[in-house]
Amino acid sequence: METIERSAKTVELAIEEALKALGASKEEVEISVIDEGSKGGIFGIGSRPAVVKVSRREEPAVLVKNFLREVTLSMGLRVEIEVKVKEKRMYVDFVGENLGILIGKRGQTLDSLQYLTNLVINGKGIRDINVILDTGSYRKRRRDTLETLARSVARKIKDRHSKKIALEPMSRFERHIIHTALQNDRFVNTTSEGDEPNRYVVVTEKKHGKY
Repeated sequence: METIERSAKTVELAIEEALKALGASKEEVEISVIDEGSKGGIFGIGSRPAVVKVSRREEPAVLVKNFLREVTLSMGLRVEIEVKVKEKRMYVDFVGENLGILIGKRGQTLDSLQYLTNLVINGKGIRDINVILDTGSYRKRRRDTLETLARSVARKIKDRHSKKIALEPMSRFERHIIHTALQNDRFVNTTSEGDEPNRYVVVTEKKHGKY
């Protein structure tokens, strides 16, 4: 990360000089005020210049790859990290062997790592990009599984085998898939019940649905 210090009569002027030296805008840097300076007394005696430290922010993709590389190495995993940015989403794919530990039970480890990664870049002032982690197309396979489950449960209710079916606890991301899969179904309703981390989806018969 490129960092420079500049001093001037005021903090604003010091920042302006630092930005010129870096050839950057305020949105592209992190600014730390080392000394706000002082005008001093009569005739400026005892005055002190303001001092700032300005650092060019790392590219989001570089920041994310460096963070995830440290985490995976600490887990004893040697993986390749592929990053693609599309619009306001950054898709990260892990490539390697024995990555089941990275996914965890029902994707919980992957979800937690995704949450932490977003916290890291948000903490660096990058708030307009959402990071999505995946490995071996796990997200797509899991989405397909959950959508199939949602349709199967809805069918049981439509066939009057049950009026209410509670699914296993799921992450917020997975519950959203169930809700979305059935949101336009005329015969069933979906709600989330329980407390995290054991919150789950309940599918019920829609009272005014007509078969």
